[in-house]
Amino acid sequence: MNTANRTKPAAESGLTSRTANVRQVQPKLSAVYRSPRYAWKPMLAAEWLSAKAWHRTVQAASPAAARGGTFAATAVSIPQSVREARRKAAIGVRAGQSAVKKAAASKLHPPAILYFSRNRLLSREERHQATRSYAVSVEDVLLLERIVMAEAEGEPYEGKVAVANVVLNRLRSANFPDTIKEVIYQKYQFSPVANGRLNRVKPNRESVRAVADALSGVKAVTDDTYYFLSLKLAQDLSVHHSQTFSKKIGNHSFYR
Repeated sequence: MNTANRTKPAAESGLTSRTANVRQVQPKLSAVYRSPRYAWKPMLAAEWLSAKAWHRTVQAASPAAARGGTFAATAVSIPQSVREARRKAAIGVRAGQSAVKKAAASKLHPPAILYFSRNRLLSREERHQATRSYAVSVEDVLLLERIVMAEAEGEPYEGKVAVANVVLNRLRSANFPDTIKEVIYQKYQFSPVANGRLNRVKPNRESVRAVADALSGVKAVTDDTYYFLSLKLAQDLSVHHSQTFSKKIGNHSFYR
């Protein structure tokens, strides 16, 4: 008996069965290939949510356990004290930002109009108390910057502001001229005018900022301070002997 012939049909039938299986699978594979709609599709990327959007999402979410391994968000109760602290902090931040912006604006754009009462320089918010106003010209600002640079180039920033304060105090006073130019060029008042240094100096950044601050209401000396001098350099000490000492800043002594 030839056993090889007996086993051959079985082998052939097994091969035929596997071939049939492959043929049955192939149409499904080719169908996937030909129909991209069944293929994998990327999910939308996650996005960062703002605090308000997150809060709305939490409120809209179901408190029940989610299906498929994803859990629904539950609303978190924030204590009233925490919410109040956050509100006050936000107000403080906004106020600080506003103050910084105003300070920066004053340094870049000094006020065009000064307001005076009888005894002091007023802020813009106090202008209803003014007994006099003064329109500041571009020439006025440049002269102030030059006199500050000429008189206080080596002095600290506070000393530069104080020199500008003295000029503005004189402008307000009835005992001195009525314009910034006339105050600065009044005879025997400022040595840089007499020796020509006023016309030679070029104001540096600190002098420009000091003048802008003084025009905006920053005061390094009181409103009744009208004189200053350096005791080391001054040849005429009559102011030192006749006026009331107010304050010393750097090398300059200021008097009322």
